[in-house]
Amino acid sequence: MTQHAWILEIRPGYEEEYKRRHDEIWPEMVAALQAAGIRNYSIFKHGLTLFGHFETDDLDRTIAALRDDPVNRRWGEYMAPIMKVEIDSRTGFPFLLPLQWHMD
Repeated sequence: MTQHAWILEIRPGYEEEYKRRHDEIWPEMVAALQAAGIRNYSIFKHGLTLFGHFETDDLDRTIAALRDDPVNRRWGEYMAPIMKVEIDSRTGFPFLLPLQWHMD
């Protein structure tokens, strides 16, 4: 199991809409995340900044599964107008933060 994190932004004025959309996340989107091997997934917010953290056993498999998943593609299109997302061209996935320190 490995831990991964990302930082994204909400576009100004869309904070409540972002929260609403995640409160009503599509069950098929949750299923796509789980099928891709993601677990223990949390998103935190500070101002307009979002910090996501998740665990997976195989990051490459997770990225490939989500990149090819039509539900994930639809979700990304749904969220694009209200978010700023920087994609790593090497992975086709949001930039992941390098782990600096961990304590069990």
